[in-house]
Amino acid sequence: MTRAACCAALLTFLLAALPASAQTRKPGSQPTSSPLLGDARDAIAPGRRLTPEQAGAIADRVTIVRRERRRDPTATREVTAKDDGRWQVSYFVDIAPGRPRNEIAQVYVGDRSGKVLEAYTGYKVAWTMARGYPGAFGRVVNSPIVWVPLAILFVVPFVQPRRPRRMLHLDLLVLSAFSLSLAFFNAAQIGMSVPLVYPLLLYLLGRMLWIGLRGRAAAGQARRPLALLVPVSWLAIAVVFLLGFRVALNVTRSNVIDVGYAGVIGADRFADGRELYGAFPDNNQNGDTYGPVVYAAYVPFEQALPWSGKWDDVPAAHAAAIGFDLLACLLCFLVGRRVRGPGLGIVLAYCWVTFPFTLYASMSNANDALVGALVLAALWVAGRPLARGGMLALAGLTKFAPLVLAPLFATHDASRRRRGVTLFAIGFAVTAALAFVPVVAHNSLRSFWDASIAFQAQRGSPFSVWGLYEGAWIDKVQLGVQIWAVVGAVVLAFVPRRRDLVGLAACSAAILIALQLGVTHWFYLYIPWFFPLVMLALLGRWDAPVRVPLRLPARA
Repeated sequence: MTRAACCAALLTFLLAALPASAQTRKPGSQPTSSPLLGDARDAIAPGRRLTPEQAGAIADRVTIVRRERRRDPTATREVTAKDDGRWQVSYFVDIAPGRPRNEIAQVYVGDRSGKVLEAYTGYKVAWTMARGYPGAFGRVVNSPIVWVPLAILFVVPFVQPRRPRRMLHLDLLVLSAFSLSLAFFNAAQIGMSVPLVYPLLLYLLGRMLWIGLRGRAAAGQARRPLALLVPVSWLAIAVVFLLGFRVALNVTRSNVIDVGYAGVIGADRFADGRELYGAFPDNNQNGDTYGPVVYAAYVPFEQALPWSGKWDDVPAAHAAAIGFDLLACLLCFLVGRRVRGPGLGIVLAYCWVTFPFTLYASMSNANDALVGALVLAALWVAGRPLARGGMLALAGLTKFAPLVLAPLFATHDASRRRRGVTLFAIGFAVTAALAFVPVVAHNSLRSFWDASIAFQAQRGSPFSVWGLYEGAWIDKVQLGVQIWAVVGAVVLAFVPRRRDLVGLAACSAAILIALQLGVTHWFYLYIPWFFPLVMLALLGRWDAPVRVPLRLPARA
């Protein structure tokens, strides 16, 4: 195995080496948000060993709590009994009249043991995601037993000992290096996990621009076959096996996060003809932040497996995540086959099923594979401007990010640009109008805007450098990055570039990555948005894949 491949395997092994969490909670569990009782009197409730006052006194002695209370002596304490035998002790300060209180510290005390189980200040009070609860996202996929073999399988077919320094090896190493950031995230070390993401995104951005902007010469130059260590038929068998493995793992060992739950709630409201925005239940009140296409996509699954009205196992969310995953894999094959024949299609499908972060999205039962699938679908119909516009509108009305691809896709037809742009615009506008019919029928456009785009624009998050660090200069730099990403998306539509599907994929990936560089809330679930585009750009430059046998040096 080459040094780059070895480094990739080493990085993924670090996922196993770092502790999954510094907390002692059941895997996949999270603190409940609604108390059973909130009495701060000095009385022992039935089934309890401590009084609320005793639990509060224990929390008062925690070092970080004492530090926060010294900073603001006006902080008030509230004690709440939780339904899992713990006490939650929260400390609040008033910001201004009429504004919600700010929770500055939160402590969990065990009722039976009388010990402090968890204690948080700063962003970890509001963001349970940042606490490193084991399996909170994807559950068993975070286990080294699952993650490391997949990461190795992702790299192995491209190993070429006779060419140990291929650029492709470095590309695969960078994609694998996201695992190191995730390892720190799972260990609740957000100060390490967040900064590690940006060099990787910047590298991929540079690579995609290099491929996409090389123009006609790169598209027409003589190509060598994509050299593989194993026959393509082996990869086809692996795809079938791994798809079954992914489905079985999702059904038996995955959890539904708020993203998938929101899709099912929206589908239930969509099918019943109720408003989509501004009326979600309290346990997912911001679940109406997505585009209407997301909720429409969940409708068949919710109708087949009706929502119970509770945040239980939510079978429809499992079915939808599996469906989106299978669709993305199929479109990887179809787009690859269109570019270099069935061989490349199989290789791209193999990359999808072995890259751990696509399984991470599926095992979290999120909707992010749908975003990647619809962008791939727009790529698949790129030769038909009307269909291309309609498909990109569907992709853009999921999580909105693909909307920035509109200028690039509109000008894809270089030979008939004016007619192509017109047909693209018609397809885009008609599809978008149809998608908004259920919105305007039961909501105003203002309520849609406030719940979705406006909410996303103003939300804070510690999972990007823009939210993790504070300062006026950070805000200015972020604004500059965002403007640069949008302007770059427009400029790429008109500069000389590679005009085949490989170039379109490369430029599309570059735009999505540039956009992700500027968002306040970034998460690993967003990697599948651009991953299949990156792999098509990297592998589609070669001719049809062939096996190059491993030749060991002859003995003397």
